[in-house]
Amino acid sequence: MNEHTDAVKTHLGEAGTHLKQAASAAGSAVKSAAAAAGDELRLGKAEVKAELAEGASAGLGAVEHLGGASKEQLDVLMDKGRDLLDSAAELIRERPLAAFGVAFAAGWLLSRLGRSER
Repeated sequence: MNEHTDAVKTHLGEAGTHLKQAASAAGSAVKSAAAAAGDELRLGKAEVKAELAEGASAGLGAVEHLGGASKEQLDVLMDKGRDLLDSAAELIRERPLAAFGVAFAAGWLLSRLGRSER
């Protein structure tokens, strides 16, 4: 019986040694993976910061041009308003009686609408 007991002890000792080595290898693998993940995380963080900075720069560029764009639009609207006034003035010069009649009718209609609301 001593022979079998010794064999069991030997095999269990070998199994224990292999388990210790496996645990050590697993610990090394986890440390290596953590270091690699940390490097990737730092790289990703740097890329995110760079993209955010470029986005902010582009946004500021848009804001800088916003004033000019709104002035351009205002100029276009003012030109259209002047054209409309010129057209109305020309129409009044060409047909003064018709213009007076339209203005009188519009005033009368507005006064009637004003009275009906009260």
